[in-house]
Amino acid sequence: MKLNRSTTSKALLAGAMIAAPAYLLSTTSAVAAETTIATVVKIAGIQWFNRMEEGVTQYAEDTGANAFQVGPAQADPQQQAALIEDMIAQKVNALAVVPMSPEALEPVLKRAREQGITVITHEAASQENVDYDIEAFRNEDFGANLMEQLATCMGGEGEYAVFVGSLTSQTHNQWVDGAIAHQEANFPNMTLVGDRNETLDDSQNAYQKAQEVLRAFPNVKGMQGSASTDVAGIGLAIEERGMEDATCVFGTSLPSIAEQYLDTGAVDGIGFWDPSIAGYAMNKVAQMVIDGEEVTDGMDLGLQGYEAVKLEGKVIYGQAWVNVDKSNMADFPF
Repeated sequence: MKLNRSTTSKALLAGAMIAAPAYLLSTTSAVAAETTIATVVKIAGIQWFNRMEEGVTQYAEDTGANAFQVGPAQADPQQQAALIEDMIAQKVNALAVVPMSPEALEPVLKRAREQGITVITHEAASQENVDYDIEAFRNEDFGANLMEQLATCMGGEGEYAVFVGSLTSQTHNQWVDGAIAHQEANFPNMTLVGDRNETLDDSQNAYQKAQEVLRAFPNVKGMQGSASTDVAGIGLAIEERGMEDATCVFGTSLPSIAEQYLDTGAVDGIGFWDPSIAGYAMNKVAQMVIDGEEVTDGMDLGLQGYEAVKLEGKVIYGQAWVNVDKSNMADFPF
């Protein structure tokens, strides 16, 4: 069942980027040194957003912009909103935000834009008070991609459970929506059990929720995670019960988070996009807006996975996901 920074125009971190070892696929225009762009993420200190910060820092090095990243100590929309309020008070030129709850941030992002601050979001395709939202891909398609792998591993039948970092996290729920729709349309002998398990982007919470699922549904055969930390918590629960060969676990994560569980088979596969490129892309699009440059359908942002973006309203879609299992995780050392 086991199926599955300095990257400048001068030099690269070997092996750091997906596929070709290159951050930029075209040169970056000079940016005025006085430009300040604050990237505000869901939570500080977890590996996903540590990786994103590498891209933000690289953007600052490449362009001379005052670009930096901050995040709350906990995955809490109100703490994130308070950080954004602080950035508004500091009169930054742009905000690049990964919202914990898009709805909860609408008022503070509205105030930012009213004060002339450019707002770019990521993982928030329905955000209204933005100049642009940039997505690594269409979220429902990514969820269907994870489900296809989970279903293949499960042999197309049996009970499965789903996990989200937050019940208000738009992308996590879109992934799950896409997964469930794909299952219902293609794998009628599979059954979703229980509600969406909320983990608050915490692997210990995911572990506890997985244990609850295993107790409540002893025949559960598959689990799909959404927060980057979900599969690590689920994998630990699977390992403790010695169920590596009896279950299938897939979800969004990074090799640096899921590696030990991919190695033992407690986690069968993960899907992701490189957070560092997403962080760089948000900052680059923010500067484009500041400079009055037009974002167009089909344009090349000069970044892997964003070479021919699709523009729908305010949403910019890339094609940036990758699937990883034990056989290829060493190709992605982050």
